[in-house]
Amino acid sequence: MEKSETIFGTRAVMEAIHAKREIEKVFIQAGLNNDLIKELITLAKSNRVPFTFVPQQKLNSLSTKNHQGVVCVLAAVQYASLENIIDKLYSDGKEPLLLIIDRVTDVRNFGAIARTAECAGVNAIIIGDKGNAPIGGDAMKTSAGALSYLPVCRVNNMKKTFRFLKDNGIQIVACTEKAKKLLYEIDLNSPLALILGSEEDGISPELLKEADQLARVPMSGNISSLNVSVAAGICIYEAIRQKNYR
Repeated sequence: MEKSETIFGTRAVMEAIHAKREIEKVFIQAGLNNDLIKELITLAKSNRVPFTFVPQQKLNSLSTKNHQGVVCVLAAVQYASLENIIDKLYSDGKEPLLLIIDRVTDVRNFGAIARTAECAGVNAIIIGDKGNAPIGGDAMKTSAGALSYLPVCRVNNMKKTFRFLKDNGIQIVACTEKAKKLLYEIDLNSPLALILGSEEDGISPELLKEADQLARVPMSGNISSLNVSVAAGICIYEAIRQKNYR
């Protein structure tokens, strides 16, 4: 990880939060419980900054400096407001095409998804504030710079976000091998949000229940699943085909 992507030390991290720096996550050494750490945690919660407790070895891998048990990883992107994006699209007479990424942890996969999404004209990527690949320099590089152009919206409650999308007339289609219908049998020619899940276990069960429709990519080979970045490309371009070429 590049040194410019991290801030270390409790007070320095608190100042970064006060300054409204775009923060990917704060890592705090497990077991620390002094007054300054408590103040940092309170500040992070009030500003909706993700944080997690980790072993000291993890912090040492993030920074070789005297980190005092706290390391902050800065985001490589400026997170966008989902509400503003949707309002702007509708006011411009455009139908939203959004991509929801649920717990994709591999930076290369996330970068590849972002690259495809930007090339296809997806309006924004939506991620949760926990369990996702860090959007740092590695993600930016893997996306071939696409993350410089494609808005990323980080939300702290995905279920509420689903309700917000539905209230705004946006259909949510979950791309999952658990679906009975094929992707090509689903009508994607509408305001749309596609959701794809983690490399390990796919989309969270609680989010699958909230989706309007489930769709699967047809599989004929011996291997039962695709890499998530490949599946994302197939699903995105089927939506593009339906919207523009039929």
